[in-house]
Amino acid sequence: MMYTIIDVETSGTSNRITEISIFKYDGKQIVDEFTSLVNPEVIIPVYITSLTGIDNVMVANAPTFSEIAADVLAITEDTTFVAHNVNFDYNVIRNEFKALDIDFNRKKLCTIRLSRKLIPGHKSYSLGKLCAALHIDIVGRHRARGDAEATVVLFEMLLQKEGAETVFNDFLKKTSKEATLPSHLPTSVFNNLSDKAGIYYFKNKKGKILYIGKAKNIKKRVLSHFYSKAQKSLDLCRETSDIDFELSGSELIAFLMEDAAIKQHYPEFNVVSKRAPKAYAIFSYEDRKGITHLAYNTLKATPNALQTFSTIADCRQYLEKMCTEFELCPKFCHLQEAVTQCSHYKITTCKGVCCDTETVNDYNARVTAAITYITESKQDLVLKQKGRNAQEEAFVLIKKNVYLGYGFVDKSEQITTPEDLENFLIPQKDNLDVQKILRTVLRV
Repeated sequence: MMYTIIDVETSGTSNRITEISIFKYDGKQIVDEFTSLVNPEVIIPVYITSLTGIDNVMVANAPTFSEIAADVLAITEDTTFVAHNVNFDYNVIRNEFKALDIDFNRKKLCTIRLSRKLIPGHKSYSLGKLCAALHIDIVGRHRARGDAEATVVLFEMLLQKEGAETVFNDFLKKTSKEATLPSHLPTSVFNNLSDKAGIYYFKNKKGKILYIGKAKNIKKRVLSHFYSKAQKSLDLCRETSDIDFELSGSELIAFLMEDAAIKQHYPEFNVVSKRAPKAYAIFSYEDRKGITHLAYNTLKATPNALQTFSTIADCRQYLEKMCTEFELCPKFCHLQEAVTQCSHYKITTCKGVCCDTETVNDYNARVTAAITYITESKQDLVLKQKGRNAQEEAFVLIKKNVYLGYGFVDKSEQITTPEDLENFLIPQKDNLDVQKILRTVLRV
């Protein structure tokens, strides 16, 4: 079998190649080499230069990737792509080809995963530390040629290990997940993941939580991260060394557990979910003519909020519902602005307070009824859910439209009233994200 052992240096965040080194290896010796600086066509940040020594001046007259693409294709053709943390190097190169509208597909082997299998027991499998432990010299650390050459020596060692042929063949099978899993993630950790509903935690080598997700099938959802070619997923997988999980029983409780966990840990890869959502609210006030208005604004700017929402659209939709049910005027519910008389395309039930054909007192009486409905029609709900196992049931508890949390109850327990459930409640904080989750379920 023919292998190409490869290392690339990149521009950092933009992940454009600044240097590439490829050694073609026939299982016994190096038979060809291609090494080149590459003009990434972006600015190389200072922190990358301090790591690799490659600066903007060095690559100014270097070929662009499009100019060396044919050389890379030729030397890697009909070979197995080998690298230390192969998914990183492979996807960087594949993305460079994708920008040129060229498909790049090669079989892959990862020397980190091979090393974990064939030479277990090392504290670290980073190239520098592993090579130091194995007494492999790296001439030019963090330069493509130096790192690739050291990887060749490591690869030769791995080929000579007992059982190497079986391990290599297993890793190269199309059904094998070894080339798909993050390089630093032990296969046993992935194999131990559940195929049930719950949340999962991606962690780095220090145990820091990087990302929290939810799923109906944890194992299947986690695997989808490894197949993703999105840059965020590639960065996440490169740092992942462990994955933990918690079962939820149902998808709804998984949603709620995920929201609480993200707000507790604020993982760096959960950018959108950890943002504090902007809240909006409906309130009432009386104008100079004595007419009671229903209006909406941001929650911070709202005096005595009657009901809160996550978007202005939700506010308007709710006000349209109130207008229809209580025959209110769209103008005085702020569904129409800068008009003397209402002429809403959908709501035609206004009795004429806006054009003086109805008294203010009669109109305000209906507004008062609407306000009473809004404030007093809040529900107490127990949402029964599937438990985490056959002997268990789960629930979500809501009182007066306020989410209190969820819980799990053994089926042998005697539960006769909602108050009995409070002994099993795992208390949680209510927030706009939770309200949005529950509103979807309740269709409110």
